[in-house]
Amino acid sequence: MSSHDAVTDAANPAGPGTDSGDKRRWIALAIVMTAAFMDLVDATIVNIAIPSIERDLGATIGAIQWITAGYALAFAAGLITGGRLGDIYGRKRLFLLGTAGFTLASALCGFAANQEMLIASRLLQGVAAAMMVPQVLSIVHATFPAHERGKVFGLFGAIVGLGAVSGPLLGALLTQWNIAGLEWRPIFLINLPVGIAGLLLGRKFITESKAPKALRLDLVGVLLVTTALLMLIYPLTRGRELDWPLWGHLMMAGSLPVFGVLVAYERYKARKDGSPLVELSLFKVKSFAAGIAVQLTFGVVMGIFFLVWTLYMQIGLGWTPLRAGLTGVPFSIAVSVAAGLSVQKLVPRFGRKVLQAGALTMTAGVLLYLFEAGRYGTGIASWQMIPPLVVMGLGMGLIVAPLTDAVLSEVPREHAGSASGLINTTTQMGNALGLGLVSVVFFGVIDDDRLRKAPAETGAAFTDAFQNSMGWVAGVLAVIFLVMFALPAKPKQHLEGGGDDETAPEAGVGKEPALTH
Repeated sequence: MSSHDAVTDAANPAGPGTDSGDKRRWIALAIVMTAAFMDLVDATIVNIAIPSIERDLGATIGAIQWITAGYALAFAAGLITGGRLGDIYGRKRLFLLGTAGFTLASALCGFAANQEMLIASRLLQGVAAAMMVPQVLSIVHATFPAHERGKVFGLFGAIVGLGAVSGPLLGALLTQWNIAGLEWRPIFLINLPVGIAGLLLGRKFITESKAPKALRLDLVGVLLVTTALLMLIYPLTRGRELDWPLWGHLMMAGSLPVFGVLVAYERYKARKDGSPLVELSLFKVKSFAAGIAVQLTFGVVMGIFFLVWTLYMQIGLGWTPLRAGLTGVPFSIAVSVAAGLSVQKLVPRFGRKVLQAGALTMTAGVLLYLFEAGRYGTGIASWQMIPPLVVMGLGMGLIVAPLTDAVLSEVPREHAGSASGLINTTTQMGNALGLGLVSVVFFGVIDDDRLRKAPAETGAAFTDAFQNSMGWVAGVLAVIFLVMFALPAKPKQHLEGGGDDETAPEAGVGKEPALTH
């Protein structure tokens, strides 16, 4: 830390770099927000390019799932650890390291020579994102005084909404334009100039900060949770291609004892040094336990829907990436509008009922989409998809924006950081699990013989698979609606500004909606 930073800290107890006259903090904000936007876009941009990747690299069904699920899995496994590393070694240092890794991994993705290299690069990208993203809100917390954080978090919400809307559309444009004959590769290469600029400017303008108390890493916990997830998700993604071998079933069954060992070890770790990866005492809070269940199942819904939806439109219906991307714009706009209304107007008045109304509304949109897909078949038009997509988007917006506050409302303030990290980790785990389940709910009902025949047969097969997947999504949403009864009737706002550095979200992404990855 420079002498200037030291003087600032001594003069301003609110934290390093929080002097309201210091204009550098707004440049630092722009840098970390751009990194958050880059991560959000990268997570949503890939789905729209999947058919192009499949054609160019000859990717198998399992590879397609790992290109998407691998990122979510690596991101989930490293999210809490990334936040903890930033608290220990410095948030600026970890942010720059994560940004450098993310930029390098993006280059490797863009120049991938085969599906194996692309999968490995996506895993690396997820690990780097787990170091970069958790620092964003922690840097904001350490850089801005309490009275300015409301405005800053409002900007962050706008960036999240913009990322959700622009990701698929940007992916569609970059793929459709086929710049320099590179087809899908620019969706990753676009991160290079952004990442390099973030590194150069971040070194100059971001102020370093650390947690006031010494913390320890729980590497055994990370290893156990990653092993358990791999044992569950790997057989799901490869099972159909390998005709569901016995070892796959044994691996999935074996993941349960590993999760059990994780719970036992985390209890031991909490007694030993008070720094477990997962704060198990949080699950004694009924609203938190229920909220984690909602986050996990909602992540499954998102993992299934977005990948299946892309495959249905581009391969089943034969649409171009641009047409598929534009068709999704009303959905993204509806999510953003409903999210704003739910937080500002509806939740303060109606509480939990808003989230339950969101689950029912989204279910109605899914059922309407299922009905239209059956009625119009492969002749369905983009405008006919708008009503179900808008209804689904409105329902999703009513859920994603207020859900985090609902889950955290009864959590003790001293555990807010751990709880925020666990919420986002659970969402990413659900997303990875949903992407793995695509092989069951979507590809599991497609007869390979039909895919080798005329395009009409392929279209009909994908339409049937899409309907089956939407049926599963509707069922999971019904479960989510029921679990929401365990959420508090009127969420309290325990995480509003103020507080010292100890209350900064440890995983740094406590306000991001579940659709991000």
